Amino acid sequence: MSSETREAGPSTSTVEGAGADVDAPETTGTADAGAGSDGQGGTPPVDTEDGGHKTHSDRSVLIAAVGLLVLCLGVALFGMVRGGDEGKAEPKAPTAPVTYEVTGEGTVDLSYQGVSEQGTAETVSGASLPWKETVEVPLGQNPVISITLGEQGGQVRCAVAVRGRHMQSATASGGFGRATCSAPLPAPEPEATN
Repeated sequence: MSSETREAGPSTSTVEGAGADVDAPETTGTADAGAGSDGQGGTPPVDTEDGGHKTHSDRSVLIAAVGLLVLCLGVALFGMVRGGDEGKAEPKAPTAPVTYEVTGEGTVDLSYQGVSEQGTAETVSGASLPWKETVEVPLGQNPVISITLGEQGGQVRCAVAVRGRHMQSATASGGFGRATCSAPLPAPEPEATN
């Protein structure tokens, strides 16, 4: 059987069992203020919650902040170099005003070249006469109007004017009569390069 001995004086204890240190002083888990700073090879305590890795975490935060700053500056410089192209509209192709006119009596189906740069035509079914429309047509395109009479026939005339100047006219008559008027527009002049 084992016995336990207690002595008065410094706090030492004898505990039952093997491997117990008889003369070990009790520790409280808090470091002395001067421990490790007496030049005897100890490490100074660090007041961090994660156990003393303050310098490494500060360095990581600093590197992340510098990286974020470099990224933001890169995006800002990219926007400046591009010159804010998103806000600018692409230059439109130069156009000329073209007036289409159809005269006569009754109704007519017609199609004409308008502002579309793809060359698609605007169509009007059963247009009451007289009919007139002025549109912008891109230079290099040929403004054209085509008219078709209905079953009742009749007599109608189409005309094309470019920049107010009469260019061509044609007449359609009889049942399902047809006529087409067109005018050439000059190609746009190439832009001068500096």
